[in-house]
Amino acid sequence: MPKKRIGILTGGGDVPGLNSVIKAVVYRGGELGFEVVGIRRGWEGLTHLDLAGGAPERYVLPLDRANTRTIDRTGGTFLHSSRTNPEKMKVESLAPHLAAHLGRFREVKPGVVDVTPAVLDNLQALKIDALVVIGGDDTLSYAPVLERENVPVIAVPKTMDNDVRNTEYCIGFSTAVTRAVAAITRQRTTVGSHERIGIFRIFGRDAGYTALYTAYVTSIRCCIPEHRFNLEKLIHLLVTDKCHNPSNYALVVISEGAVWEGAEVHEYGEPDAFGHRKKVNIGEALSDQVKRLSGEETIVSDLTYDLRSGEPDFVDKMVATTFANMALDCLAEGKHGRMMAIQNGCYVDADIPDPALGPRMVDVATLYNVDRYRPNYANKRGLPIFLTHA
Repeated sequence: MPKKRIGILTGGGDVPGLNSVIKAVVYRGGELGFEVVGIRRGWEGLTHLDLAGGAPERYVLPLDRANTRTIDRTGGTFLHSSRTNPEKMKVESLAPHLAAHLGRFREVKPGVVDVTPAVLDNLQALKIDALVVIGGDDTLSYAPVLERENVPVIAVPKTMDNDVRNTEYCIGFSTAVTRAVAAITRQRTTVGSHERIGIFRIFGRDAGYTALYTAYVTSIRCCIPEHRFNLEKLIHLLVTDKCHNPSNYALVVISEGAVWEGAEVHEYGEPDAFGHRKKVNIGEALSDQVKRLSGEETIVSDLTYDLRSGEPDFVDKMVATTFANMALDCLAEGKHGRMMAIQNGCYVDADIPDPALGPRMVDVATLYNVDRYRPNYANKRGLPIFLTHA
């Protein structure tokens, strides 16, 4: 019998651990008799690929033990990435061979089309029997589209925001928190030397898990998107912390999507392929208010892209390798339309999340102290390590 061909791609922002998934899929796939084909640049690889036009190597890379042997030793994604949404592509950005056949694509709105027919054609031309998709809630939102078109898909969740539904853990989260803790620990000396209030901005557009867990292990205050904080109260708490600290400084970590009561969420730039615009730096905005209302000097540090660079830590390597092997278990059993996940602290295969539900949010009542702007530390006995609900 001919070998089954598995395609694999990574989409959205890179995180440490992606290469561990890719390598493990290749190695386990070889043991099971699968051939693995890497799709480069995420969903762009399946929309822009033009096999008739030549140069398929830009988007297609056959994978084997030789060319994946060492990739798990570094961060990023060996297959590269993009923020491409095949369901909503601007006509002006279409590759020439797609623009030449514009009439075959459904118009979503003026100037935007759904190029799913091109994706299906490329999957068929590449003889892909199943697709392993590694991504966050945006990248994975296209997986159900392919499932409805009878393309078997296995999803692997990754995002340093840890906000994909149906799982308590996403690849990249542990390394991001580990790096954030290390950066804050280093910068305490500078903030303390100048007796200031340190404000650390961190990723978390919709969910505050990264800020929350960073605050949990550094014992500092945090602000998250799920709860609008009172500006005067937060500043009072920080000034009080500073006065009671023998070194005369205070720290707070704030999610990029956090905002105080009565304020607007300011965004700028063109929306990306999934409708997201960049948010104005909340760390700088909070710094201005601290200076205005208290007269205290601040130091603002942007802990964003550095947290997703470099090699993964132990937890991310372990979960990435396990998710990859679970994905191959599913394919070997003939299962698809599943996402590799952790629920109640245990590995499971779960439903691919419904994109209409949006990202998973912090359960404020369980995890966050709204009076102190700190994580909740009490009543953890019997709960899974990455708690989502009581």
